[in-house]
Amino acid sequence: MHELAVAQALVEQVDDVIRQNKARAASLIRVRIGPLAGVVPALLANAFPLAAAGSRMEHAVLDLVDAPIRVHCQTCGADTEAALNRLICGACGDWHTQIVSGDELLLESVELETAP
Repeated sequence: MHELAVAQALVEQVDDVIRQNKARAASLIRVRIGPLAGVVPALLANAFPLAAAGSRMEHAVLDLVDAPIRVHCQTCGADTEAALNRLICGACGDWHTQIVSGDELLLESVELETAP
């Protein structure tokens, strides 16, 4: 289950954000995950409380945002949504495409609690 390692890396990254902003804790952590990222969102959601236990984000809400798969067609130039395992152009049907989104695992935002 490599999602635990991903969750531990996320905790380290958020802890850096908390420290850099001289905050007390994180209350909301938003992560954007695409279906091609190689991470199962449900497993990451289950692993996060284990990784965050005892940290300054142990009570934070983890908000996982789905990123759609989008491709750019090198033939017709269209940007369209694509399906997992079917990365073809939605406009012309050509397979000469480049992934624009859907493979990301990105810390999108962190809401911080500051000291009173």
